[in-house]
Amino acid sequence: MNSNYSQIQEAAYEANMQLPALGLVLFTFGNVSVVDRAQSVFAIKPSGVPYEKLTPASMVVVDFEGKVMEGNLRPSSDTLTHAVLYKHWEDIGSIVHTHSTHATAWAQSLKDIPVYGTTHADYTTQAIPCAAPMSDELIKGDYEIATGHQILDCFKQRNLNYKELQMILVGSHAPFTWGKDAKQAVHNSAVLEYIAQTAWMTQQINPQVTSLKPSLIQKHFERKHGPNSYYGQS
Repeated sequence: MNSNYSQIQEAAYEANMQLPALGLVLFTFGNVSVVDRAQSVFAIKPSGVPYEKLTPASMVVVDFEGKVMEGNLRPSSDTLTHAVLYKHWEDIGSIVHTHSTHATAWAQSLKDIPVYGTTHADYTTQAIPCAAPMSDELIKGDYEIATGHQILDCFKQRNLNYKELQMILVGSHAPFTWGKDAKQAVHNSAVLEYIAQTAWMTQQINPQVTSLKPSLIQKHFERKHGPNSYYGQS
């Protein structure tokens, strides 16, 4: 591997291998990318290659326009969506896209995931947003680029902060998550699937359930992320 890119290729490989290990993908349904801001490139899973056949060297390195800088395989079909997010959100270091079962079901239902419990509130005080489905005009155009803007537009329209809320459902499609690095982005993907599953189960048990009361939402978020947080070790 080119030593200029080997670090992000290794990180992307390790993160991609976490997806099947965590039960977040079936067959080749997902991808992780890791960015190198200094070189304005990112490494991403090759399209349609089974996880058991991946190696660090098979991670494709592309620039922010999707041009392949290193690799003999075709990059993920979602590459340009990742590129759009990296160009507009300068503080993210990694992006994960899966079709995990419960998060995808919420995306297909075109519903936000309400804050029903403290596990959700440990990560965000917001409902997990579901971006509106794409228009026919955009579907016929540069679809993957439009998907990136679909995510950006949802955050802009709802006045959400991508640094604080690091996950979204793309309507009729599936979830995306991100983070400062690959570890955090994959962690967020697993958390989103858990939140989606437990929210669905909660609605089955009690169809009249309401959102968690604001005082509990704030308490659980702030004890983990607030200025006086006390969760975990210092």
